Amino acid sequence: MSQWLRKISLYFAAGSLGGLANSIALWLCAIYGINAALQVNIHPRLTPGWLYPRIVWGGLWGLIFLLPLVKSRFVLRGLILSLGPTIVQLFYIFPTVQHNGMLGLKLGMLTPVLVIVVNAVWGVAAALWLRLLDRSA
Repeated sequence: MSQWLRKISLYFAAGSLGGLANSIALWLCAIYGINAALQVNIHPRLTPGWLYPRIVWGGLWGLIFLLPLVKSRFVLRGLILSLGPTIVQLFYIFPTVQHNGMLGLKLGMLTPVLVIVVNAVWGVAAALWLRLLDRSA
């Protein structure tokens, strides 16, 4: 039992770290004009109110690392698992919660590309953290 609690805690922490990395990546893309160059209307503010839910959801998504998927290739694993939150963002959050259209296309035609890239940052950061702290991950 304690081994499972340890794993769940570690995977949640890794996902949370990934959520922070994802948030900073998205914020930096806006600050350095990448979003504007892609004509994507996303302008996040690095505030606790914006960060908190992204870190918590990142942690919850980190639990999908419990799936026994390409464990030996941790970066590939992070990239594959990052497709989960990407699909939810593009096909549920943008169209139904935020009313930004399917794939978030009301925010710009290249919104899906930006989402895929910053969610890949989440997956790789979480996978690297797990690799660093848990050799069985």
